Amino acid sequence: MNPEPLGWSLLLAGLLAALLRAATPILLAALGGLISDLVGSINVALEGLMLAAAFFAVMASVYAGQWFPWLSPVWHPWIGCLAGVLAALSLSAMLAVFHLEWGADLIVAGIAVNILAAGLTVLLLATLVGDKGSTAALNSPVLPSLHLPSVAGWPWLDVLLNGADGRGHHVLVYAALLTAPLLAFFLKRTRYGAWLRAVGENREAALNAGIPVRRVQYAALLLSGLLAGLGGIYLSMGYLSLFQADMTAGRGFLALAAIFLGARSVAGTFGAAMLFGASTVLATQLGARQIPTQLVYMVPPLVTLLALVAAGARRRRQASRTS
Repeated sequence: MNPEPLGWSLLLAGLLAALLRAATPILLAALGGLISDLVGSINVALEGLMLAAAFFAVMASVYAGQWFPWLSPVWHPWIGCLAGVLAALSLSAMLAVFHLEWGADLIVAGIAVNILAAGLTVLLLATLVGDKGSTAALNSPVLPSLHLPSVAGWPWLDVLLNGADGRGHHVLVYAALLTAPLLAFFLKRTRYGAWLRAVGENREAALNAGIPVRRVQYAALLLSGLLAGLGGIYLSMGYLSLFQADMTAGRGFLALAAIFLGARSVAGTFGAAMLFGASTVLATQLGARQIPTQLVYMVPPLVTLLALVAAGARRRRQASRTS
């Protein structure tokens, strides 16, 4: 095999592997937000849900040995994952009660959850760790990575499947990639998926058809919190091995943008999340080349704005053709 094409293929495979890792938290949160959006209850609290899950996952995994001394250390990160999911579900349930039971505006309530999560995690971080910045002083377990068997004669495929370091992709990377087709099947091929879309399209008609609208809305918001929580857990127990204050860095808002950029479809949302993941990889590459950090930090939001402008122009063109 010609070494030059092989080198380029290995480089491309390494970039694609990095793209999958960078896009995973955005993809998980975006798929969760898509579920709630399709039911007519847009979840703008994705950022806060991710942040809370990331914090409680790390802290629970660190203290799991004290809480369950009889449990093997192998299970400590999974205890943390469960705690992170429960934290995200708790905030989602609170958001659902405020909106569905007490009539609170969902946008305002979601913003309040984001502010609450940002402040609460820093407060607990300072109280429990004595550091307002991160949990770097703690020995934080991480969830495992899965190494797939090497493919003889296809080194680029091995790099794509197991990363440039050969250690394999994080378990939540595979979870995100599996969630997208499963969600598409759920929405298109199951009765409950049809219920969810019916409630979002016409609530009164869904009620008249005997669909339990309130229950469907609760389920959608809780599922949204579950997936956003997994995205946050990946950040602190996979992408990094610690929690940092405000470590989500706007990924929850990028997830919201991915929903609209993807025209509220699973395939479109997946593609938009990959685009935003690519912008993160590009920012990392620029940072490694000693480009000013101010310019590096501008890359993901700039890509988001340009993508949304392009999507808006496309929709206007389509509307003008049909009119």
